[in-house]
Amino acid sequence: MIRVIIADDHALLRDGLQTIINMQEGMEVVAVAENGQQAYDATATLKPDVILMDIQMPVMNGITCTKRIKQDFPNTAVIILTTFSDDEYIIDGLVNGASGFLLKNLPAAKIVEAIRDALKGHLMLPNEVAAKLSARLAYLSQSSSFALHNIPIHHEEIEFTEREKQVIILMIDGKTNREIAAILFISEGTVKNYITIVYQKIGTNDRTKAVLLLKDMLLDETS
Repeated sequence: MIRVIIADDHALLRDGLQTIINMQEGMEVVAVAENGQQAYDATATLKPDVILMDIQMPVMNGITCTKRIKQDFPNTAVIILTTFSDDEYIIDGLVNGASGFLLKNLPAAKIVEAIRDALKGHLMLPNEVAAKLSARLAYLSQSSSFALHNIPIHHEEIEFTEREKQVIILMIDGKTNREIAAILFISEGTVKNYITIVYQKIGTNDRTKAVLLLKDMLLDETS
């Protein structure tokens, strides 16, 4: 029996999916959740095989919930349901362990098929989502920021690792933490950790001041 949890803050969608899944042979919905925290708690208690996870939910969003579930319950497959084909969410979801994305307007049969495929280890990306991901990867591969290396940033006794230099250049370029995470294919939390280290090294915890100091260091080395 494939045991499924449905996490979505829209009752109509939850009820519809629950009815469809419970009608399938060898499948049952063991819980429904209207936010990410409820989904995580239900997963901890019930240990489902698959979770259908909405992105935009209160209390804890689907991306954060996916990350926590895959860290604590790695054998549970998470399929992200969304009305968005936004490449930012695609990268965030896949980096955090999702088994794939499904657009909510897919036919019921496709969703049922995706649940079975998730347990076989298949990565599921509808054509619209795959096209977005392909375009995003093409952009990243061509981006000079993505190919950063041997960046001459240091000042007196301050030295930075190569990854710190990459983060610094993207900070100087005005990128947000989320954008930096997507470009470097690391989590937003990891970006924050690198920025904290950079702040400690240059002696400030103000982003605006830090960017100005780092710009000066870069200009000193490249002038």
